[in-house]
Amino acid sequence: MRDLFAREALAQIPKILTLLDRNPHSPTYGCFDRNFWQYKIIDFPSGMAQEFVYPLALAYYTNLADNPFYQQPAIRDWVEAGILYAAKSAHSDGSCDDYFPYERAAGAAAFSLLAGIESYTLMKLDNLEALRFFVKRADWLAHHQESGRLTNHQALIVLCLELLSRLLKSDRWDKSKQQRLEQVLAWQNPEGWFQEYEGLDPGYHTLTISCLARIYKLNPSNQLKDAIAKAVILASQFVHPDGSYGGEYTSRNTYNFFPHGFELVGQWLPEALNINDRFLQGLTNGLAPCYADDHIIGHHTWNYLLAWRDYLPTRPSLKPRSSGRFWLREGGIIIDRRDNTELYLALNKGGVFKLFRDGKLVASDTQFSLQVKEGNKIKNAVGHLVSNYKTRVEENKLAIEGSLGWAKQKQMNPLNLIILRIVMLSFGRFFPNLIRKLLQKMLIMGKQKAPFYFSRQLNWENERWQIIDELSAESWEQVISGGIGCDQTSVYVVMSRTFQIGQLQQWLNLTDKIKQLSSSQTLKLKRNL
Repeated sequence: MRDLFAREALAQIPKILTLLDRNPHSPTYGCFDRNFWQYKIIDFPSGMAQEFVYPLALAYYTNLADNPFYQQPAIRDWVEAGILYAAKSAHSDGSCDDYFPYERAAGAAAFSLLAGIESYTLMKLDNLEALRFFVKRADWLAHHQESGRLTNHQALIVLCLELLSRLLKSDRWDKSKQQRLEQVLAWQNPEGWFQEYEGLDPGYHTLTISCLARIYKLNPSNQLKDAIAKAVILASQFVHPDGSYGGEYTSRNTYNFFPHGFELVGQWLPEALNINDRFLQGLTNGLAPCYADDHIIGHHTWNYLLAWRDYLPTRPSLKPRSSGRFWLREGGIIIDRRDNTELYLALNKGGVFKLFRDGKLVASDTQFSLQVKEGNKIKNAVGHLVSNYKTRVEENKLAIEGSLGWAKQKQMNPLNLIILRIVMLSFGRFFPNLIRKLLQKMLIMGKQKAPFYFSRQLNWENERWQIIDELSAESWEQVISGGIGCDQTSVYVVMSRTFQIGQLQQWLNLTDKIKQLSSSQTLKLKRNL
């Protein structure tokens, strides 16, 4: 089972090498952004892409019989070239961009710095230029606060500062490390989860655990240990019975799962290993989501290889799955396990849910979605945006009601891109956090109400969940299409909208039913699952 982690990760290495400019005589030697150096369709390289040195460095040390990258000298050269290109392409203050010029993205800077430090150490490099770059980037991260609450970024920054302090035998960032760690712990909800924008995302939660577990191993404290233990116990609730993890019922809609932290925590909390063992069962059955696109292929690849490296051979037996109801009141999620079913329901997302029976996914539901024509525009009204819905929770009945919201469907066009470039190349370069905050508000945060009102009721009857949906409208005339999908999301999250095998469920088309309604009528739908 251990080798599943390595094989899943090593399968991504050829693509990562394809993304890399491997020509030593090229001015972009070491760049992993193929859209920049090869296709020339963007005007700056993404700083996040330089994170890909880390999976290469780990692949170099992954001793499996059929690993063609094991201790290949060329890999060492390419890792060093990647680190130096990160330095070359950075701003003078050590920061880097990810999606637009002069963005100075903290996430991209932290991920790529972690990758650089770890790869430099693994490969036993001796390069003063790389070390100077690490210091400059660490200084920038230590003094920069990004907009939005993304705890995983803060934990990454703490880990970077801790690792670089040890590499350079320096106390330069001691104060910053302590302040950032205190911030991370302050952002942990009493229920155990860490804040990610508008709430709980179990996927990014596992990344935060992975970082904190490394920090704890390097610099243990009782406070940190307690926080990690609480977070791990919470994470155990989100491994589905088929071994999949997370999904659209969470705040950031991700299927992320970062296993390394659970191997480290398993050294002192053996129950953490049950989480990975259940996830490995899902890997065996092909349930891992696909993260093999040009921008996000790196995170899981290096984390899987670390999980393989630090895999604990002695493991406790799998505990029986708990039954009953687990209600995260502040997280807005209910997990209800009874008889042979498991329900994962988002109260704060209009009743989006996943339902499992006999260990298999039988329904994934991301609420009503309508296409509405307003003038020359076609807008999308959806029921899955985070909001304060009216809810009622009883033993055998769960009810949610509220209004649909307009989906965030903003796309870039030539004029938008020109304006963004002009802004960022002029005054915007001095206020990147303000621009980022505006974009977050436009693409991620908040909900604008649409003129449609829904109610969803889940009743437990005859050992099955009965779903009763109703949708009313001020007018149905402008609605041109409607349905319920298994994987719809409509806010911008980099790691969301990946394919996972459970998404093969067919769209539930309600257009014909809607066309038959008059203005005063209500769309009604009843399902037994």
